[in-house]
Amino acid sequence: MSDRLKVLPQYLLPKQRLTSFAGRVAGAQGGTMTTRLIRWFVGKYGVDMNEAENPDIASYKSFNEFFTRPLKPGVRPLAQADFVCPVDGAISQFGSIDDHHILQAKGHRFTTTELVGGDATLAAQFRHGSFANLYLSPKDYHRLHMPCDGKLTRMIYVPGALFSVNPTTARGVPNLFARNERVVCVFESAEHGPFVLVLVGATIVGSMATVWHGVVNPKRTNKVSEWTYADQDIVLKKGEEMGRFLLGSTIVMLFQQDTIAFNGDWAPERSVRLGELMGNRPA
Repeated sequence: MSDRLKVLPQYLLPKQRLTSFAGRVAGAQGGTMTTRLIRWFVGKYGVDMNEAENPDIASYKSFNEFFTRPLKPGVRPLAQADFVCPVDGAISQFGSIDDHHILQAKGHRFTTTELVGGDATLAAQFRHGSFANLYLSPKDYHRLHMPCDGKLTRMIYVPGALFSVNPTTARGVPNLFARNERVVCVFESAEHGPFVLVLVGATIVGSMATVWHGVVNPKRTNKVSEWTYADQDIVLKKGEEMGRFLLGSTIVMLFQQDTIAFNGDWAPERSVRLGELMGNRPA
């Protein structure tokens, strides 16, 4: 069966209602029912609770509290590199931006302008630059960290669809990452120039949150929202937490031309860990 046929049911599902329901369940403090849900999830997806700061499944009051659990200090050391991987997950695609087109999967591309919500001026800064799409599966650690030092300048909430973002869907749904709901975080680095981290929402992703704002999309709307931070000094260091997903999704990164040479061991579908070498400045 082709990937397009496999994802056909997603066009028919009431994704908004499913996501709202999942968000209510994940946020509920259901006592033993919550513990059973978490225990089932850990078993089904093979979650390694030995890496969690709190490995006691029964102690989590809600599924969201479990899902966004912090890791033990030191289990994700930072590589000696200009850019480190910001998440646990798997590589969807990465490489050079072809003029202003990003590779989603074989046969599917989308533009940087579409990704950032239609801001052509912002997108133009990354023409012929570099990108990386990293997928977080249900079993992964779901806090997001900084690939390098950066000062926050803008955040844009872009409403959209709520398709799944798993590899099959990425191959089967055109413009997936520029079609789904997303939060665009724009940073400026003294050493590396501007870069963008895009948090892409998905089916049953209850919400997306950043450390400076909290939950960005408590109520989904059809309007683009924007926040600017020129009058604030919000600086996050390499490896520092910047946000989190309440249920799994994808992060897309944009860098300017001649800013990053990616890790030579990276390849599509390869697993990655927070803190590992993502790349260095080109020689």
